[in-house]
Amino acid sequence: MAKYPELNARSQQLLKNLVERYIHDGQPVGSRVLSKDSDLNLSPATIRNVMADLEDLGLIHSPHTSAGRVPTVNGYRFFVDTLLTVKPLHEQELDKLHKGLDDIGNDDALDMASKLLSETTQMAGVVTLPRQELVCLRHIEFLPLSNTRVLVIFVTNEHEVHNRIIHTAKKFSAAQLQQAANYLTAQYSGQSLAKVRAAVVKEMEEDRQRMNQSMLDAVTMAQMAFDKDASHEDYVLSGETNLMSFAELSDMECLKSLFDAFSQKRGIIHLLDQCLAAEGVQIYIGEESGYRAFEHCSLVTSPYTVNDEVVGVLGVIGPTRMAYEKIIPYVDVTAKLLGAALNSKS
Repeated sequence: MAKYPELNARSQQLLKNLVERYIHDGQPVGSRVLSKDSDLNLSPATIRNVMADLEDLGLIHSPHTSAGRVPTVNGYRFFVDTLLTVKPLHEQELDKLHKGLDDIGNDDALDMASKLLSETTQMAGVVTLPRQELVCLRHIEFLPLSNTRVLVIFVTNEHEVHNRIIHTAKKFSAAQLQQAANYLTAQYSGQSLAKVRAAVVKEMEEDRQRMNQSMLDAVTMAQMAFDKDASHEDYVLSGETNLMSFAELSDMECLKSLFDAFSQKRGIIHLLDQCLAAEGVQIYIGEESGYRAFEHCSLVTSPYTVNDEVVGVLGVIGPTRMAYEKIIPYVDVTAKLLGAALNSKS
C-alpha cells in the first residue's frame, strides 16, 4: 500500500476539486476557480495557502509560469486511491457492452471488446490474446504455396482457426505435407500450444536418431509454425488514433514514442503481463508503468477469466488526465462480459 501524506478534510476536498476540474477542462486550475467550485466557502487567499501546502507535498505543481496548478503523478495516485468515487455505468452503456459481446465468436469477441472500450472511452482499447498454456491444439494442416512457402492452418480449442506462412528448407509435395500434418495431429492433438512447442523442441534435441525423414520434416515444420517469436502472446488494439486528440499527447515526439511502442508490442505485452497475477482493476499512472512511452499516459486494466482461470488482460490507454471514475467501471464490466462470452463458447 502506498504511503500518503496526511491531509485534513479541507486539503483533501481542494485536491479532489482541483483534479476533477483539471480532468474536465485540461487547463491549470487557479485559486479563483477553486473558490467558486469548493463547498468549503474559503477565500482565494486561503485556497492559495492550501495549494502551496499541496505543492510542497508533491501532489500538484505549476506548469511553466502559469498561476494555476495541475496534479502530479503522486497527486493523481492519491486522488485515485483515496478520493475517487467510481460511478456505475448507465443502463444504456451496459446494454451497448452486452449487445456487442453477445453471440459472437471467440476471436471476434476479443476484437469487439477492444473496439467497445475504444468507442465508449474515446481512448485506446487493448485486449491480450489468451495465454498459450490454455490454448489447445486440435488439428493442423499444411498447404503448399509457391517455392518453399507453406501455409500452416491449425485449429485450437473447439473451433478457432489460425494460419501462418512458413519458409521451409526444401520443397514438399502435397502428399508429404499431408503425411506431416497427420503425424502431428495424431501426436499432439489435445495438448496446449506451449506444451506442443516444448515437446517439438525436445524431440529435435533428443530423438533425431530414432526419427525417419518424414517425422523429422514434420517436427521441423511444427517448430517453425509454433516458434516462440511467431506465436508470442499478442494483443488487439483499437482506437490508438484517438490519443492524438489529447493536447498533452499531441507533441510529435510523444506520439512517435507511443506509436513505436504500439508497433513493437513487446514492452506493452510485458506491462500487461504484470496485470495477469493481479485481482481486479489495476491502474498505472504516468511513470508508474516503468515504460517510458507511457510517461504521459495512464493504463487501466482488468484480467478476464475462462473457466475461473485468468487467461488475459484488457484495458484502456489514455492520458493521465482521464475520467478515472468512468474508465474504471468500463474496464471492469467489459472484462467480466468478455470472460462470460468466452465461457459460453468454451
